[in-house]
Amino acid sequence: MSNIKEYTVSELSGDIKRVVEDTFSYVRVRGEMGRVVRAGSGHVYLDMKDDRAVISAVVWKGNASKLRIQPEQGMEMIATGRLTTYPGQSKYQLIIDTLEPAGVGALMAVLEERKKKLAAEGLFDPANKRPLPFLPRVIGVVTSPSGAVISDILHRLRDRFPVHVLVWPTLVQGEGAAKQIVAGIEGFNALTAASAVPRPDVLIIARGGGSIEDLWSFNEEIVARAAAVSDIPLISAVGHETDTTLIDFVADQRAPTPTAAAEMAVPVRRELWLEIQNKVRRMTAVQSRVLEARRVALLSVTRALGRADTILDIPTQRLDRAAEKLVQVLSLRIERATSDFGRKSAGLRPTILESSLRSREQRLLSANQRLHSARPRLFEQRQTRLINAGKLLESYSYKNVLERGYTLVLDESGTITRRASGIKNGQQAEVRFADGSRLAMFGDAGEKPSVSRKSKKAARKTAVSQNSLFD
Repeated sequence: MSNIKEYTVSELSGDIKRVVEDTFSYVRVRGEMGRVVRAGSGHVYLDMKDDRAVISAVVWKGNASKLRIQPEQGMEMIATGRLTTYPGQSKYQLIIDTLEPAGVGALMAVLEERKKKLAAEGLFDPANKRPLPFLPRVIGVVTSPSGAVISDILHRLRDRFPVHVLVWPTLVQGEGAAKQIVAGIEGFNALTAASAVPRPDVLIIARGGGSIEDLWSFNEEIVARAAAVSDIPLISAVGHETDTTLIDFVADQRAPTPTAAAEMAVPVRRELWLEIQNKVRRMTAVQSRVLEARRVALLSVTRALGRADTILDIPTQRLDRAAEKLVQVLSLRIERATSDFGRKSAGLRPTILESSLRSREQRLLSANQRLHSARPRLFEQRQTRLINAGKLLESYSYKNVLERGYTLVLDESGTITRRASGIKNGQQAEVRFADGSRLAMFGDAGEKPSVSRKSKKAARKTAVSQNSLFD
């Protein structure tokens, strides 16, 4: 036992580290993603596992930003890297340089899981899809500004119906592409009528064809959710006709190619012009037929009415006959009235008129005499009634009461005081007699009222005034 080399802990850990790194300096490991943690530093810590073992792994920040497909729990992937140890915890771990899906089947399995999840939330419901505007004024395009896609879209729009196009430049694959696509959708939706840039009436999310790995950014859940909640109608135009991505299921309309998306967005201007011309011709023809039918009907009516110069012949003849009859009737009426007047005037003589006038004159004189005889009597009756009313008014006057020895007490405001409680001690009041008024200062019986200097001066002034009136 004394011949066995003795190690320190650090020496043993270092030797193990060298053996592991020399032996497994380059390995490819296939396994299912377990725990996946993205640190704030940008490093990705994960576990790779199968049904019997688990290996801890790490993707450093520089390599994590280059991954085409980000690892997620449950994905089967192939990692390429080297094995090393972590002496601080006596653990070994895999340092991953590249990470790729374990075939198309692995990606399709992840895609199917996402589709089931979003479908269960109702994001694919046809009731949520909005119709595209018939003729948009502004079209927003989220795509790469340097690819052939934007050129194809602009060229197709110019051929069909030129409109204002806004391009939101984004990456369409690789690290950060999904976030840029989401930013484009949300950025266009954030525009308002008051913005310096006009708000699009429809959006086109476009990318050319490629492998499933190249199109994977459009299968990210954040992209699908941003498209689903867009207030602006959205057309998905990703890949070729056979390519299907997650955004196709949530878009309001799916186009097989970017060129087809441009065709969906706008109508053909020439076709619209021809359609308008066709409708104008049809409307003109209909108006002509209506006017012709009315012209024919008017001609038929005018034939039934006859000639204008003969329409008044019969009414004129009737008017002439009526005028002749009117002259005859008036002549007969005048003769009858003259005869009646002669008969009635024959009974009127001057003696009868004079007798009638004398009778009326006598009646007028009699009435005048009766009026003159009745006038003194009526005047005497009215005078008697007036004298009696004056005596009654005098009997009701309060001055008669004062003549019998009573007085009238008025307070400082001139209001009649009927109760002793209405006058306070030391208050000045007017006492009115039958022959005049005096001022008095009131107080309780047996007590001398206290009068202030101001009150005394006011009393003397008022007394002088009152005496000058009644003396």
